Amino acid sequence: MNDTPAKSATEVLPSHECWGLLRGVSVGRLAVWLEDHPEIFPVNFTVDHGTIVFRTAPGTKLKGAMGPAPVAFEADGVDADTGIAWSVVVKGSAAALESTGDVLDSFALSLFPWQPGRKDAFVRIVPTEITGRRFKVAQPAEWWTAQSDATQSSPE
Repeated sequence: MNDTPAKSATEVLPSHECWGLLRGVSVGRLAVWLEDHPEIFPVNFTVDHGTIVFRTAPGTKLKGAMGPAPVAFEADGVDADTGIAWSVVVKGSAAALESTGDVLDSFALSLFPWQPGRKDAFVRIVPTEITGRRFKVAQPAEWWTAQSDATQSSPE
């Protein structure tokens, strides 16, 4: 029996493929820094001219995005037929769309919030870095151990 774990190939994606993958999904996660800790929020988004745009309402998410710290955005997906997964991370700065032209242009983006309520703030993430990976999802036989079935205590 071989105890050496199988190595799986992870493909590093060029930026143009990262953008193509992002255009194919509509939900990602926004990571912001709030005072002394990170926060992560699911957001629906769209790609617009090499940037990420999302809508939100006043609150914690908008406050964090507009803060002085850079933000990160991540989206991923998997093809259930092939078992090929991908993940893309965009790092950069966020800014509210405030000019009349930008706001009017944003209405053409077909960006509709999933959650009800007014989401009048349009936020654009301008990337300083975009990275992506593609990989084959491991079959359970490759990662399962006897501890996977062990009874675990409640976190309460």
